[in-house]
Amino acid sequence: MPNPTIADTLLDERSRTEILAPDALEFLGELHGRFDARRRELLGARGERRARIAAGGTLDFLPETREIREDSAWRTAAPRDDYADRRVEITGPTDRKLVINALNSGARGFMADFEDANSPTWHNQVSGHANLIDAIEGTITYESSDGRHYELAEETATLLVRPRGLHLPERHLAFDGVPGSGSLVDFGLFAFHGAPRLAAKGLGAYLYLPKLEHHLEARLWDEVLAFAEDALGLDRGTFRATVLIETLPAAFQMEEMLWELREHSYGMNAGRWDYIFSAIKTFRERPDAVLPDRSAVTMTVPFMRAYTELLVRTCHGRGTFAMGGMAALIPSRTDAAANQRAIAAVRADKEREAGDGFDGTWVAHPDVVGVATAAFDAVLGERPNQIERRRDDVTPDAAALVSLDATPGDVTEAGLRGNVSVGFQYISFWLGGRGAVGLNNLMEDAATAEISRSQIWQWVHNGTRLEDGTVIDRALVTKILDEEMERIRAEVGEETWAAGRPEDTRRVFEAVALGDDFPEFLTELAYELLD
Repeated sequence: MPNPTIADTLLDERSRTEILAPDALEFLGELHGRFDARRRELLGARGERRARIAAGGTLDFLPETREIREDSAWRTAAPRDDYADRRVEITGPTDRKLVINALNSGARGFMADFEDANSPTWHNQVSGHANLIDAIEGTITYESSDGRHYELAEETATLLVRPRGLHLPERHLAFDGVPGSGSLVDFGLFAFHGAPRLAAKGLGAYLYLPKLEHHLEARLWDEVLAFAEDALGLDRGTFRATVLIETLPAAFQMEEMLWELREHSYGMNAGRWDYIFSAIKTFRERPDAVLPDRSAVTMTVPFMRAYTELLVRTCHGRGTFAMGGMAALIPSRTDAAANQRAIAAVRADKEREAGDGFDGTWVAHPDVVGVATAAFDAVLGERPNQIERRRDDVTPDAAALVSLDATPGDVTEAGLRGNVSVGFQYISFWLGGRGAVGLNNLMEDAATAEISRSQIWQWVHNGTRLEDGTVIDRALVTKILDEEMERIRAEVGEETWAAGRPEDTRRVFEAVALGDDFPEFLTELAYELLD
C-alpha cells in the first residue's frame, strides 16, 4: 500500500483528526495502490485514440463489443426501493449553506458536486466531506452573517455525490511521492465516511461518474466500487452509479458501460454542456465540424437529438434510469420579464425530456424545482419512473451522432464576445474558490466555460468568419478581451477587480483559448494556481 502524505497547508482540527484520520488515509492508500496505475494507463489510451481522430479518423460503435449490444437478454440491477423516483435532481457544490438549501429544495435528489460546480481548493475538498457527514447524520446547520439560521427540513432530498473526473489530480495528498487522483480521493473519502452511515439507515450510496470516454473506464470504476464494498463490509450493490454521458466517445459505448457496471449501475445522464464541449474538442481541427454561437447549440439540433434519444433507448432497454440534462437558466428576482423567460425555457426543456422518455432531470436552482417537477408529474403521474417505456423507434446511427455540420446558426460578434466574457469571468471566480457562478441569468460551471473557450480556439484555428465576413483571429479575440476586461473592471470596482486575480485569469484564459496547443481541460492548467 502506498504511503500517503498530506501537504503542509492549514487544516482545522476536524479535518486533521476525522476527515483525514489515519484509517481514512489508509483506505485512500489502498485505493491508489490497487487502481491508480490502471487509471493512468486508461488516461494514456485516451491520448492514443485522440491522435487517431486528429489524423483523420472518426468515431463508430466498437466491433469487438457487438455481442454485448446485440444480446437483448441482460439487464442492469433493478432500482433500489429507497430511490426509485428521481424526477428532479438539483446539483451544486458542497458549501455548507448550499448543501442545506439543496437538500431542502423539494427536489427528489441532490447531487453534491466535487467536480464541475466546484473549485477544488484544499479547503473546499476537505470541508465538503465534513458537510456531507453532517448532512447524512441530519445535524448540519449554518448561521449566516445576517443572523439567519439554516437547518434540514423534515423531508430532504436523496444524496448523490460526484467525484472529480479520472484525469484530475489531488496535489495536496501524495502517495509515495506521487500526487493523488482527485477521483479516488473524492470517492474514497465519501465511501469511507459516508457509505457506512447511509447503509446503516438502509440507504444506498449514490454516485455520479463524470467524463468517462471508454467502457474500460467504467470497468475500472466497477472494480473500485466492489473493492470498497468488500473493504468496508457493505453489501454488494450498496454503491450505485449513474454515468454521465458527457463525452462524444462515450455515446458510442453506452451499452458497454452499462454492462461493465451492471450490479452497480443506476443509469445514465445526458450531460449536455460537457457533451457539446467534447464534440468541439474531438473534432476541433476540422472546418466541417465548426459549431455556431454557443446559444444556437440547443438540445434539438441534430447531433444532440440523436444522442439524447439513443440514451433513453439504451437505458430503458437495459432496465435502468435515463436522466435528462441540466437546466442552466436561473430565474431573476429583480427582472420580471427575464424571470418569465427563464421559467418558460425551463418548462419547455423539461416537457421535451419527459415526453422523450427520460425518468428525471437536473436543475441548478431551487426556484425552478417546481416547474421541472410539474413537467415530469404531467407524464409520470404516480409512477416513480417510466423505465418500462422502450424507445425501439430509435435506431443507433453513428453518422447522426457526429453530424455537427448539420447544426444551424451563425457565428456572431455577440457570440464571440459572450464567450470571451464568460470564459474570463468564470476563470476568475474559479481561481477565487467558486466553481458555480450565476452570469447573465445562466448558471455557469466548468462545463459551460469549457464550451466558451473551446469555441474560441476552434474558431481561431479554423479561420472562422463572423456574419459580416470578419475573420476570427488572435488579434480580434485579444481586442475583445481587452474591452471586456475594462468593462468588467468598471462594473465591479477596483477592490473587487484586484481580488479577482486579473493577471492570473488572463494568463489562463489566453493559454486555454488562444494557445497553439489545445489543453484538454482548463481546470488542469488552472489547478496549479489554486491554494
